Amino acid sequence: MTEPHRTRSTEAFFGRRKGKPLRERQAHHLEILLPALKVDLSAPPPADAAALFAERPARIRLEIGFGGGEHLIHRALETPGTGFIGVEPFVNSMAKLLGRVEETGARNIRLYDDDATELLDWLPEASIDQIDLLYPDPWPKRKHWKRRFVSSVNLDRFARVLKPGGLFCFASDIDSYVNWTLMHCGAHPAFSWTAENAADWLTPFAGWPGTRYEAKARREGRGSAYLTFLRAFPAKA
Repeated sequence: MTEPHRTRSTEAFFGRRKGKPLRERQAHHLEILLPALKVDLSAPPPADAAALFAERPARIRLEIGFGGGEHLIHRALETPGTGFIGVEPFVNSMAKLLGRVEETGARNIRLYDDDATELLDWLPEASIDQIDLLYPDPWPKRKHWKRRFVSSVNLDRFARVLKPGGLFCFASDIDSYVNWTLMHCGAHPAFSWTAENAADWLTPFAGWPGTRYEAKARREGRGSAYLTFLRAFPAKA
């Protein structure tokens, strides 16, 4: 019996790829600026992810699904000594972030505009200091839960690319997804939740700029959770 054909609509962790038509300037950014910043997965992966940047950074952070890019550009400007890799398949969001990169002159950003799992599988082992997954699509219907990005398989991917002692930071306003993430990370041997009391997960991350998704959630009466998980150090022989 042959397996059913796998398609983007059934396998992707994200939804639509494009919204309203791009303005001329945005289209120009995608045509000219994105190729200069895009991580080329057709090339062999570097031995060290820092080699992806023109100016070698001291730390590497990966943000998966950066949306409007508010958090990514804020962090890049806040910590110029850190290299940021941002993943966003939604064309309009990528165009918006590229505009901000041009405006600010940020030099410590690399980008990928497709499925984050492809990038995670390409990156060298133990090469990332922090992974940020902020307000990901919650896929609220039970039949779509398999498309949630947090899964045992993707946590394996995170564990492979994170350095020992690295962090996985997750934020969401959807209680079921917060509980889902706690359950999956709690069951994974490579991760431990760092919270010691309620304030640790109710308080935004240090230097948090807020996002438009967070603002929308608050307008609609939903609070947010900010979870931090530590990548365990290998057990000593």
